[in-house]
Amino acid sequence: MTSDYPLPEGLPAPVDDGAADHLIGLAVPDLAFSSTGGDAVSLATVPGRTIVYLYPKTGRPGVDLPDGWDAIPGARGCTPESCGFRDHYQDIVSARASVFGFSSQDTSYQSEMAERLGLPFPVLSDPEFLLAGTLNLPTFEAAGERLYTRLTMALWNGSIEHVWYPVFPTDTHAQVVVHWLTGR
Repeated sequence: MTSDYPLPEGLPAPVDDGAADHLIGLAVPDLAFSSTGGDAVSLATVPGRTIVYLYPKTGRPGVDLPDGWDAIPGARGCTPESCGFRDHYQDIVSARASVFGFSSQDTSYQSEMAERLGLPFPVLSDPEFLLAGTLNLPTFEAAGERLYTRLTMALWNGSIEHVWYPVFPTDTHAQVVVHWLTGR
């Protein structure tokens, strides 16, 4: 499958700094996050298996990314990652899982992106970094803005059963998740 938004060559790969090692087995907190679906979602109450991919920030056509964005290991690729989950959405649903995108961008920003990219799943907004604070999730700063470090969690009835961290390359990450879900 070819991405609508190919990644530039030579992006630096992130290294596993251990910042997600503590997550397996933790229960996600019962916090309500604004959703592009128009409602509030608590990941703690979503039944069954749930895939939550956290990403720093999606760009917009015609708007420059922060200076030095491509030099930050793992920063580039939010749009290709979202498109990958869009393209593999039916595979994820067939594996009896749900999926959510998740970032600190506000819901109106995410809604424009979700509509433009045709995402069939909700994207959740956490501009206050509540999830980061309760789970001690990794974040970073770029151009004076705090952002989530890219990682993906598989939840089972609100508890973290698997974590992908670091995530690279982003444009094939959804396939990796589908392989994990289906065992093939």
